[in-house]
Parts: sequence; structure tokens; C-alpha cells
Amino acid sequence: MKLLSYSKNQNDAPRVGFLQNNRVIDVVRAAMWIKDDKNQSDFLKIPTTMRGILRTWTTEFNRLRELSDTISGVGVETLNAGNNPVSMEERSVHFHSPVPDPPSFRDFYAFEQHVKAARKLRGLEMNPLWYDIPIFYFSNHIVLYGHGNEVRYPQGSKELDFELEFAAVIATGGSDISAEDADQFIAGYTILNDWSARDFQREEMQLNLGPAKGKDFGSSFGPYLVTPDELEDAWDDNGKLNLRMTCHVNDKLISDGNTDDLYHSFPTMIERASRNSSVQAGDYLGSGTVGTGCILELRPENAGGWIQRGDVVRMEVERLGVLENKVV
Repeated sequence: MKLLSYSKNQNDAPRVGFLQNNRVIDVVRAAMWIKDDKNQSDFLKIPTTMRGILRTWTTEFNRLRELSDTISGVGVETLNAGNNPVSMEERSVHFHSPVPDPPSFRDFYAFEQHVKAARKLRGLEMNPLWYDIPIFYFSNHIVLYGHGNEVRYPQGSKELDFELEFAAVIATGGSDISAEDADQFIAGYTILNDWSARDFQREEMQLNLGPAKGKDFGSSFGPYLVTPDELEDAWDDNGKLNLRMTCHVNDKLISDGNTDDLYHSFPTMIERASRNSSVQAGDYLGSGTVGTGCILELRPENAGGWIQRGDVVRMEVERLGVLENKVV
């Protein structure tokens, strides 16, 4: 399934929906319509928020699939529940981050090509320890943008960059999870743009902390949470997800990579994150930047300069969709 958090208008509270034939099906309204039309009330038990659904993921995912099957084939364009439409055209909705209120956001550093390039720019060789430990930092989990949202340029920066990533969303949650068991804790995947103010980052990391303020002004996720069943045929013979990742700036292709270059898998990331701690339903775990996936790595003179106000950054990951934002 492709799940999303959306609203009709930008300032409205997010609602949970899923994509079906290019229409957004509102979960609560679909459940209400089924109750009225078929006298089936079980779907009304589905929580009304994405985090609520993720807390009891196995039960709710099964209900959501059954709900989708029940509504499939019905002329959803004409259905109403409580004087509100059961479905809307995808292009007419305001997207929120798939999980609008995650408990936390950990971003990892798991693509070898990017790590090598970033360290080389600082005059550093690869640290052998990187191959043993999937490292991460905690980023801001409050300021989040969805697909189509305008992103505010960070005040005081002159070197705004994008980072082309994808992320896993945690289901159920737990502590001290082994990599062997971690797949059952992944509700799905989404595209991540880890916006970066390189001048802020360069300054603070001289003090061996950060990137903190270099990332603190916002991250983009979306457009959907794509569940693993949608990607069953996208794994290669080496057990890696094989999806092309691209980024265009103002319609110019800047970055071109693939998820299968990921060195540390999401199960190993979950093991690391949950050790002596916990991951919770709705947490985001970012992959880190794919090789070629940012201006820092490519160098601004080769990429048309840093991101400016008015630029449109469009990321696409096969099967996961398109995440596009304009910087203002």
C-alpha cells in the first residue's frame, strides 16, 4: 500500500489516506461509508492517525488492506460520508510528511561512496570503523515538510544543499532488536531530502559536534509510506533493494544513484538504534546520502551552485514516488 498523511488545506490537521487509482482514499470516511452501506463496523476501529496505526501495525495493516479491497471497484469518486467526500484527486490534496509527528528521526551515514567523497573533501581517509558500525545522529523531528510544501531558506546561510536519501519507518517499536528480526519492525519506506546548510555545518563540526544547526531547519519526507509488500520484486540476488534514485534541480538532473549501493542495511541500522535503547512506532531512520546525492559531493562549480530561493528540488526513487519542494 501507499499510505499518506494529507489535508484539504495546508493548515488543517493531517488525515490518513491511501492511494488507489490516483485517488486518495480517506480511511475514516471510507470506514464510515462501509458502515452505512454494508453495516460493517470493524474498519471504524482503525486509528485516525499514522502513529496510531503504526503502534499496532500488524492488526491495522491487515484491516487497511481489507478496507482497500472492500472499497475497490466501487465508484469512489461519487461516495460521501458525513457530507464529506470519501476520496479526492491526488493533485488536489496538501501532503504532510507521511508520519507528521514522529517520536524521533535518526539519520545514518550508510552509503560508502558519499562517505568517501565527504571525507576526502576534509582531507581524511576512510576510517575502517565505519565498515563495522552503522553510525547516526539525531536530527530535528519537529520541522518536517511533505511533498509539494514550500521549504524556508535557512536565515543566515549562503550554502544550502539537498541530500538525496530514503528512509524506513518503524512499526510497533521495541528494544534491543536483532538484525535478524528487524524486518518485522519496518512498516515501509519513503523518500527523504535531508536539507543541509553547509556553512553552518562546516563551522560547528570544527568543534567535533554536529551537524546540529546545519540540519536543524527542516527535512522533507514523502510523498508516501510505501509498505514492503509493494517492493517484494525489487530486491536483487544479493538481498538489496534495487531502486534508482535521482534528483533534479529546476528540471536539471544533478544526482543519479541506486538504493542497492547501501552498505549498511536497515535491519543493521535498527539493531544499532535499538541497542540499550528503543525505537518507537513512527520513528524515521534515514539512509544517509546516496553517492552523487548532494552538491557538497559534486562540488557547486559542477552542479550550478548551491540551492537558491526559488529553486525547485525534485527527488524521485523508483516505486517510492516523487518528493518535490520549492525553496522560498
